[in-house]
Amino acid sequence: MVAGEASGDLLGGLLLDGLRGRWPDMSSEGIGGPQMMGRGLEAWWPSEALAVRGYIEVLRHYAGIVRIRKHLKQRLLDAPPDAFIGIDAPDFNLDLEAGLKARGVKTVHFVCPSIWAWRPERTEKIKRSADHVLCIFPFEPQLLEREGISATYVGHPLANVIPMQPDQAAARRTLGLAQDDEVLAVLPGSRASEVHYHARMFLDAAALLRQARPAMQIIVPVSPARRAAIEDAARAAGLAGSIKIMDGQSHTMLAACDLALIASGTATLEAALFKRPMVIAYKVNWLSYRLMWPQHLQPWIGLPNILCGEFAVPELLQHAANPHSLAAALLEWLEAPARMAAVQEKFKALHSQLQRDTATLATDAIEKIIQS
Repeated sequence: MVAGEASGDLLGGLLLDGLRGRWPDMSSEGIGGPQMMGRGLEAWWPSEALAVRGYIEVLRHYAGIVRIRKHLKQRLLDAPPDAFIGIDAPDFNLDLEAGLKARGVKTVHFVCPSIWAWRPERTEKIKRSADHVLCIFPFEPQLLEREGISATYVGHPLANVIPMQPDQAAARRTLGLAQDDEVLAVLPGSRASEVHYHARMFLDAAALLRQARPAMQIIVPVSPARRAAIEDAARAAGLAGSIKIMDGQSHTMLAACDLALIASGTATLEAALFKRPMVIAYKVNWLSYRLMWPQHLQPWIGLPNILCGEFAVPELLQHAANPHSLAAALLEWLEAPARMAAVQEKFKALHSQLQRDTATLATDAIEKIIQS
């Protein structure tokens, strides 16, 4: 198994729950993080080693990533597994899967690459690489099967983990927040590059919002590796000592907050499943943006908006993302409670659509591929 970042590690951990329920004596090896290792994965490299996004950022780490893939491929060919499961990270996993599949190893790709959003040419690579694709969105299997790619809709694992009605009161007690507090969760991303581009900007926006709402409580979940950078950004924004920065607990913070300022990625879907209004923002290296944006096929980049088929929540990207615009978008939510309630109803419908017995459906599909 290979998961390339925090969100893939979370998905891999949930998948391992189902696989171990079916095969209690199963061994799992590869690349993963704390969620997968906590379910018994023997991690040859940490998922952090692959957590890079953006063309220019990838180029800086390219040699190291290619070296890992080469060593991993050889190790798997020397002792072939019953199946290889690539979890997201398509730029790393699809090439690896293609090499393994060509040598007779059964390959499963968990999370369909977003060919419906950008880079549709990857369809041919998926066909060469994966014996089967596990899809987390309901419209994806039809797209893949049209191209001759075997696929199964398994729902989104997070829809089973996150309760339909989050317990905001309990989450606030856990975090030491008052029940009548107004709370903003700030999630600048888990990668080093994301923290670099977002942390100061997001916390400057939070500081501006607090000028308009002085009682606003600001909470920030971090990974231990990113804590120092977040604390530096908080000091620079004039927020040192007046906000809660806590290791992990992103789900507790999303349950506790009234709204979120969040970097585009899986965390936006998590926020939607917690029924939280949000403002989505994203910045990358300017050259990465120039190279990536022309390949974009939809008017949205945030998963909640893609799945709702509309701008259910604001998106502020690249040059449009700055502290003043972010603070203004957040304040618009707070001043429109009816709008907040309406988007929460949309997110409830989305949650129901994504809720399936993911672990069982995925394990059933994997078992069929192994036995075929």
